[in-house]
Amino acid sequence: MNSGFDDFLYLEVNNLDVDVLTGIYSEETHLPQPLRISIRARLKISDHYNPATPLSRSKNYMDLKHAATSALPEGQHFTLIEAVADHIIDTIFLQDDRVTHVEVKIVKLALSERNEEIGITLGRCRK
Repeated sequence: MNSGFDDFLYLEVNNLDVDVLTGIYSEETHLPQPLRISIRARLKISDHYNPATPLSRSKNYMDLKHAATSALPEGQHFTLIEAVADHIIDTIFLQDDRVTHVEVKIVKLALSERNEEIGITLGRCRK
């Protein structure tokens, strides 16, 4: 009997602090802004994982970190943080066809006055 719940596997990398040229401030000053980036990537999963299951049956977490750090083009200005999120999502989809959905949360740290999180969350399914 189907209870409406499916098995799932999300790989997550949370709270990466990355300096990115984004928004009007960076456009005027040519200085990057600090962003806090978190990523959730949903993968097609195996029927079961046992102690000897190789890494090739999942995905390396460092690939997610790479998409939000060194894969962002240096010197590229992103007017919207939504564009930063889309670039990260595109990179992850290109890395691995087992990824079915990616969610990227970006917090603009420069806007925070009392530890509030001001930003966006963008999710995309593989098309």
